[in-house]
Amino acid sequence: MANILAVDDDTAILDMIETILAKDGHIVTKVSDPLALDLEKLQLFDLILLDIMMSGTNGFSLCAKIRKLVDCPILFLTAKTEENSLVNGLALGADDYLLKPFGVKELRARIAAHLRREHREHSVKMVLGRICFNLSLRQMRIDDQEIPLTKSEYEICAYLAQNRGQVFSKEQILEQVFGFDSESSDNTIITHIKNIRTKLAAYECMPIKTVWGIGYKWEK
Repeated sequence: MANILAVDDDTAILDMIETILAKDGHIVTKVSDPLALDLEKLQLFDLILLDIMMSGTNGFSLCAKIRKLVDCPILFLTAKTEENSLVNGLALGADDYLLKPFGVKELRARIAAHLRREHREHSVKMVLGRICFNLSLRQMRIDDQEIPLTKSEYEICAYLAQNRGQVFSKEQILEQVFGFDSESSDNTIITHIKNIRTKLAAYECMPIKTVWGIGYKWEK
């Protein structure tokens, strides 16, 4: 069971989300007015769902505020026409997104996968040349400088680094890192890797290589 916050100005969607997730025992707090969201209570939630286009504000602005206060998974709810704008949205700290209209099984699977991922425990360090992973703290450092990766960016880096030299498709990364396999989410991996490369470029470090037509690998 998890406490889940759903923010969307469409009350019908909020009711649907509550009905679906209640079947898995989750408690859903529904907020239809994003400007009325009580930021002081965000620590109560295990996962947050955010619509992007809302009256009064948008999901991106709200995500930026929320991510400064909590570390739980944040998933955007977005229309297909808004998909291209998610590069900046994921860079703000969101972990994933669901395209509207989404299916019952997909919503339940995504929520379950992110909650499982949130509870995984790590306890060792991994050093690869200039790069050091503190797996217990979920931190990645280059030359002893911590890289400001989002939770999802870190998980992708850690997975590829732990399996360095092996090539993984976008679908494999989705399944292994996030715990699900969905064609509609392939662009999530593309976007996260683009943002990772942007952050590492300042250190002239580019360990994630694209293997054209196949996927990505962490070079040995």
